[in-house]
Parts: sequence; C-alpha cells; structure tokens
Amino acid sequence: MARKLYITATECNSEKTPIVLGMMQMLVRRIRKPAFFRPLIASPEPPAVRDHSINLILSHFGLQVPYEAAYGLTLHEAMEMMNSGRHAAMLEIILQKFKALDHNYDFILCEGTDFTTHDAAFEFELNTEIAVNLGAPVIVICNALRKDAEDIISSAHLTLDLLSEKNLDVAACIVNRASIAKDDELKVRKAIQEHSHAQVPPVAYVLPEELYLHMPTVADVKNWLDADVVYGEDRLDALVTDYLIAAMQVGNFLDYLQPGCLIITPGDREDIVIAGLASRLSSAYPDIAGIVLTGNLELPSSVRKLIDSWAGTSLPVLTVRENTSRTMQSLAGRKGRIEADNAQKINTAIGLFEAGVDAAELESHITSLGSLSVAKITPKMFEYNLLERAAARKMDIVLPEGTEERILRAADILVRRRVARLILLGNIKDIKEKMSALGINPEVTLIQPELSPKFEEYAETYYEIRKKKGVRLDQARNVLSDPTYYGTMMVYKNDAHGMVSGSVNTTAHTVRPAFEIIKTKPGASIVSSVFLMCLNDRVLVFGDCAVNPNPTSEQLADIAINSAHTASIFGIEPRVAMLSYSTGSSGKGAAVDIVIEAVKIAQAKAPELALEGPLQYDAAIDPEVARAKLPDSKVAGRATVFIFPDLNTGNNTYKAVQRAANAVAIGPVLQGLNKPVNDLSRGCTVPDIVNTVAITAVQAQAELSSSGEISKPRP
Repeated sequence: MARKLYITATECNSEKTPIVLGMMQMLVRRIRKPAFFRPLIASPEPPAVRDHSINLILSHFGLQVPYEAAYGLTLHEAMEMMNSGRHAAMLEIILQKFKALDHNYDFILCEGTDFTTHDAAFEFELNTEIAVNLGAPVIVICNALRKDAEDIISSAHLTLDLLSEKNLDVAACIVNRASIAKDDELKVRKAIQEHSHAQVPPVAYVLPEELYLHMPTVADVKNWLDADVVYGEDRLDALVTDYLIAAMQVGNFLDYLQPGCLIITPGDREDIVIAGLASRLSSAYPDIAGIVLTGNLELPSSVRKLIDSWAGTSLPVLTVRENTSRTMQSLAGRKGRIEADNAQKINTAIGLFEAGVDAAELESHITSLGSLSVAKITPKMFEYNLLERAAARKMDIVLPEGTEERILRAADILVRRRVARLILLGNIKDIKEKMSALGINPEVTLIQPELSPKFEEYAETYYEIRKKKGVRLDQARNVLSDPTYYGTMMVYKNDAHGMVSGSVNTTAHTVRPAFEIIKTKPGASIVSSVFLMCLNDRVLVFGDCAVNPNPTSEQLADIAINSAHTASIFGIEPRVAMLSYSTGSSGKGAAVDIVIEAVKIAQAKAPELALEGPLQYDAAIDPEVARAKLPDSKVAGRATVFIFPDLNTGNNTYKAVQRAANAVAIGPVLQGLNKPVNDLSRGCTVPDIVNTVAITAVQAQAELSSSGEISKPRP
C-alpha cells in the first residue's frame, strides 16, 4: 500500500501552498513515484479552468498523474450529495479515486480544501473526516497572522484536541505566517509538542510571514479586471506591492510613488500616464509596477504617438471598462498566488519551507506514523477494501432466498461492483417478475432446485451422508427441494464456493444444513461466529456472539484460534484477549477458571499466537488501563480479537458497542466449517447483505488458497 499524508489548514488565509510545495519537493527527492491528490476542489470558474493547486504541483514537479485522477469531487458536487443524504456515497467516490492512485504510486500527498465556504468549522470537520477515511496522517497548518504567541498556542492546542478526538495521527503542526520573536517561536514549538499525548507526538515548526508570496502580479490584476493590455505585454510578471489612485496634479502625485505600486487613474489623465512612464526612466523615483486606466477611455492619438516613440520603456499599461471606484472595489482584498510559471515565487516558497522545517525529523515522524496507521481503518475503508478483495478473484456465491427483495437489490449492487458471481435459488418465474418490478436485471444464475438437472444427484448425495441417521431417498428428495439445503449441497459439491442465507430464514435453518452436509473442519470441536466491529478508526473481531451459549474451555480455545484465523483473513493482525470479569489473577471463581484453562489450551495449540487472558475489556482495549494492570503485556491495551466467555456476555456487548459507539457490526461470520456459509439477520439491510456476500467470497478465496484448489468459473 502506498504511503500517504494529508495537509489541511484550520481556516482561510492559512496559506497551504508553500507547505504543499515544500513537502512535495521533499518527497520527489526520496520517493520514486509520488502522486498528488485533492479530495475536494473548488468548482472552477469557468469550468475549463483547472484547480490551481493541482495545476501548480503537477506542472512544477512534472508528475505523471492525469488531472482527472488528481481530485475526487468538486466542493459543489460534494455539498449536493451531502444535502441529499448521500454522505456515505460522497466519501466512497473520494476513497475510490484515492485507491486508484494507491495502486500505481509509492506515496500520495493529499491537500485539503481551500476554506471557501465561509464556514471554517464545517470545512475543518470535513477535512478530518476525509483524512480519517483515507487512513492518512495529517500535517495541520495553524494560521498565525496577527496573533501573538499565546493566541497561537491556544489555537494550536484546540486544533490538536479536535484531531485527537477523531483519533487522527498528526505528523506535524506548522504555524504559518507568524510575526513573533525567535524566543516566542521556541516557546510555541515546545508548547505544541508537549501538549500532545499521542504515541508519536507531532513535531512543530514556525514559518514566518512572507509578504512577497501574497503579492499579485500585473498579470493577476489583468485577469481579475478582465483588462486589455495597451503597453508592456512582456512585463506582466511585475509584482504589485500596493495600489495608488492618482487624482492629484502631477506635481503632487509624484510624491506618493512607492516601489511596486500600481497606479489607478481615469483614462483621460494622460498627464499621469506620461509622468508614470517618465518616472521609470528617472533614478530619482522608485519603479512602479504599472498603470491601470479606468472608464473605458482611450489615450489621445498624440499621446500614443509620443509613447510609441519613447524607446526603452516596457511599463505595463492596462485599460478597463469600469470607473476608478469600482475598479478599486474589484481589487480590494485580492491576493496574489504562486503560479506554475512563476519560478521566483515557487523557489521562495520552497526555500521558506526548507529553512523552517527539519526535513529529516519530519520524514522520520511520517514513517513512524505510517507503521502505526496500518492498524487504523474506518468502516468505509474496511467495506471498500472488502469489496475490492472479493472482486480481485471472483467466487461463486449461492443465495437461497432468491425471491426476497433485499437479496435482489443486493445482487444488483454486487454484480455492478463485480464482487462475485451469484446464484439465486427459488421459483425462476417469481424471481424474474420481482426483478422486473424493481427495474433491475443483474447478470446472475437462476436455479429452481426441484427442476435442476442436478437435483437427483444432490438427493442421492444427501441420502448417502444421512442414511445412518435413518434418512430415506424419498425424504432426501423432499429435503433437497428446500433452497437452503440445495444451496448448501451446491457448496459441498463445489458447484458454489460459499452460501449466504438468513434474510428470511432463521439462523437454525441456515446453520443446520451446514452442520449436516458441510460439517466442521478437521480438528475443530465447534462451529462459532464472530462479528467484525467497525469503529470509527479500527476494526475489531468479537467472538462468539451468536452461536454457542456456554462453551467449555476446550471450545473457548477453539473459538479463539478460529477467530484469530478469521481476523487474519480480513487483514487484521490478531492479538487475542480472552475476556473475563477479572484481569490476570485478580479474580476467582468458576467462570474465571474456564477462561484460564481455555488460555492454556489455546496457547498449547497455537503457541505462535499473541493470546492472553483472562483480561477485562477495559484492560484489553485501553493502553492507559493496560499499563496500570498488565504493563508488560503484548496484548493488553492493543487487542484486536475479543473472545467472550459466553453468548450472554458476547451478544449484549457487541450490541452495546454497536449502539453506543455508532459502530458498524458485520456478521455473524461463521467459522469452523469446511466451506464458508454465513447467516444474515432477518432485519438485515441491503448493505448488510452486500458486505456478507463479500465476506463469504473472501473466506472462500482463503479456503482455496490454503487447499491449493483452483476456482472453477461457472458457465
């Protein structure tokens, strides 16, 4: 996976561009193939105009990133999606475009929004949410303009606290546009670094205000005013330090000239024009940047004749349609930007960054945070990665409840996303009629069990499996007419890689056929379940919360080992906490003894596994509590797999976490069977079905990989 970094400001006028340029300069020296990405860009006006930052970075550094791939959405598009209740879809589009770069580049530098909505708190919240979902450490830029040291520290502390609440890793806090003494700079840096309680505290830097970077050029003024160039086309790069309205007579006007000022005067003041041009030829007066003639008034031909014959002057002279007052109103508050063709400004910005930032120190922090952030994953990231993994190697998944509307809607999504090849069971006429009514027509295989050419073969197989239990062949035929049994037999006979059911049927009806036909894996004493709990910054594994009411120590050990294996399948590093109402030897009782014995059995069966217990939940998940109760533990405070001692505890806990922490609970995911079969809740939503099918497909991929089998595509 590519490394990544997200740069965001906290408010407008923070001036991200020098930091973005400096960071990219640092990256191109160290990274073979870096990329640049902006999740949200301001809506270009007119539409043909490219985003300023993207154009600057791609042009100056020669990055081979297509422009359309370098951003997610326009801010206008994102706002429309959020206002229409499609917030999750907005994030998914950004994540999808980011992932496309992720596959092809070694490092992705992301730049946040430009704070153009006049709601800084909203934009900052939006940037943090995007950074969380991209799993990227953050460089946060605090605006120090017109602030003293105490104000800067207070603002930075507030920002760091907000980012900490989001569980974002902050690589650096850069205080920009500062005008404070050197002693105060050290004070600010120290206060910022000491405020953080993160495992890897951010580094802090202070960059001074550089007015040169904000000065517009005459070309900027031309574009802002939609002006025409009368003279000096070759000097439009001249910097404008200030604006001077020329209303006085020439003798008084000349006394107000300052280096780099731009003269604004009515077009019929040819005396000002001639005096301005003359001042450029005189060493007694400072060089002005140019002249803007207002009111759509042309210079007399005699004056133009004089100027045309005046050799050696290249002073820019512009003409505009508006009067002087409106022209000044149009220029008020405008600032210059660092353009792609202005090498002087670009080099000044990079020099400012390199002088104020310790590149080696910052790189070390980013690297450290990169290793920490691997374990951090949001629900949206997990779901996206899940579908992406399933689609990488398509499995055949059978859905026995083919006439259920939610199943059909999920099937349409799964086919469009190319997640799996689907087989729907049920009355084919009914399925087609329901698809037509829903306006969908996914490319799926439809099978009506009792009419299938393989029905008799399946019935005979079931009879052979169950005849010792007294099942007759005619009974086997009756059983196999049930779509759930037929689907389970398809998995057993390798005509499907996995099955998902339960949106209509009970858990018992889904699981019983799997017990009878597929059976448990060799050496497994029990079939159990886990829930994948997607919290705001990580995914945890909870087991067993759905199947076994009161497991024995032996069964609890198997649940732990199987849950660790399931975690590994989905890219979660297993650190297993065997939960109880006591930590270590602090408690006594039969319930604790079962867990202690389970830990011994599990450690004997899987000595390579990071597994400890008994642990209380707080000691397992909270590093602070873990340091107090088990300071030398490799699991406490860092657990990713939580094994509950019984169904009552597990079921209640997963539901409590789901509701209290607003977590996404995916599951139950069954484990311990020879082939993947998963159960749905009868209250499941369409996204639940999509996720469960993807999980089943990933489980099937893992089964095939471990067995060395090659998946056979369906005709």
